[in-house]
Amino acid sequence: MATYTPAETAALSGFSIDTLRYYEREGILPPVARTAGGHRAYSDDELILLEFLKCLRETGMPVDSLRRYGRLCRSDDTVPERIALLEEHAETVARQLAEVQAQQERLAEKLAWYRSIV
Repeated sequence: MATYTPAETAALSGFSIDTLRYYEREGILPPVARTAGGHRAYSDDELILLEFLKCLRETGMPVDSLRRYGRLCRSDDTVPERIALLEEHAETVARQLAEVQAQQERLAEKLAWYRSIV
């Protein structure tokens, strides 16, 4: 299995090194393995988790929920809890999307009105 330095992981994941450390410190990421010299060595599994965490963060998932998700991922018997957490967040995202779509429709109406008087 390949390992990556913090700089390589930051470049591959799109997170800053500070964010990677923060995620580890906050329990969002599990403790990262260390080299013999004490440097962090990220794995492919951590890169996969980081990719999904980035998706969740970009959809507006709060840090508390990210923390909960990260901790749940450490145990194979927490799949039902992970499903529940992701379903809850998916409902939130769907609600937000509906709100934005309604706002977009209202803007389109206003633009149409302005264009009709020009």
